[in-house]
Amino acid sequence: MLALPLVTACQARPLSGPLPGSPVLDANPSGAQTADATSGTRPPLVVSPEAPREAVRQVPVVGGLEHPWSVAWLPSGELLITERPGRLRLVRNGRLDPTPIAGVPAVLARGQGGLLDVAVHPRFADNGLVYLTYAAGTEAANHTRLARARFDGRALQDLQVIFEVPQRKAGGQHFGSRLLWLPDGTLLLAIGDGGNPPVQLDGALIRVQAQNRASALGKILHLTDTGRPVRAAAFAGDPGALPGLWSLGHRNIQGLAYDHGRGRVWATEHGAQGGDELNSPRAGANFGWPVVTHSREYFGPAISAATGSPRFVDPELVWTPAIAPSGLVVYDGERMPAWRGQLFAGGLVSQAVHRLTLDAAGRVRGQHRIDIGARVRDVRQGPDGFLYVLTDAAGDGQLIRLEPAPPS
Repeated sequence: MLALPLVTACQARPLSGPLPGSPVLDANPSGAQTADATSGTRPPLVVSPEAPREAVRQVPVVGGLEHPWSVAWLPSGELLITERPGRLRLVRNGRLDPTPIAGVPAVLARGQGGLLDVAVHPRFADNGLVYLTYAAGTEAANHTRLARARFDGRALQDLQVIFEVPQRKAGGQHFGSRLLWLPDGTLLLAIGDGGNPPVQLDGALIRVQAQNRASALGKILHLTDTGRPVRAAAFAGDPGALPGLWSLGHRNIQGLAYDHGRGRVWATEHGAQGGDELNSPRAGANFGWPVVTHSREYFGPAISAATGSPRFVDPELVWTPAIAPSGLVVYDGERMPAWRGQLFAGGLVSQAVHRLTLDAAGRVRGQHRIDIGARVRDVRQGPDGFLYVLTDAAGDGQLIRLEPAPPS
């Protein structure tokens, strides 16, 4: 049992009130567009974002950032930080270089779009490669792109777009865009479902693309470091599946982390009105969005007739009300040994970092809350063994280091 307030194990339960003008989605659909998946065997925990507060020391590292989105370390100890309007910043010796790094591609900085994730190649010391995700196109037709370039210490050189979402969408929502290196040197790329109603694609609400195996929207994709698809064995028998498809049925993943101790992937994704999820994605799995969900429409009614089904994998945890999850990391450092093997999930709306304790099997057993007092966009572990937090703000975004609280 979780020794936390406002925590329940929630069985799948029927909801009512479909989106006006749209059919109620069937929790047991048929056809190739709704992939079979390894089903969940136990209901998820549904928790409030409220939890016991945890005191840590918050040490500002740099400030003056404009909507920072992601941070990554170079082997030298320097830091790269993306700013959503389209700038890549360098932090050297604890100081923010006032001149942005040159060579960044043009981005669509609208709504949730812009320059998003940054990841450093595992063999950066040999090849100097940096990877960026970003929104590109126009307000009426845009998509997520993945590019890589060689960083020479001052500028990006030889930038190449190595993957782009085939589908074009309207508006500025749900680009997803987290990157994750796997131990074998391949790359996972999370792509959002494209947006909320009334955004449509091919005559239907765009979010149903999350169940379309031929579409990149609402998916995690598996790519080589050159952007070529890694064909998952789970989809090898489906000639219509998008090459590189790894998992599906996602709304908008913005936290993605590898758990070296347990050998698994973790992801946090936004629900709509409530229903944010912690999932453990794996190749071939279908997480059900929008056929099953704990979320409701922003204007009130149910999105789906059910919150779960044997056809789909249940989330490990559901936050209601929403925290608007952002960056995610599994801590494995030495600075805070009591935290080893635990998950740290950022929250934009909750303005906090949520520490999730896990048992040996990876089940969530507890939640604590580290109040930051600002929208948390990313959470990462630095090479020094401390946790770092990026706060999202228009002109005063910060990079903050979390350290043990001084004795009282």
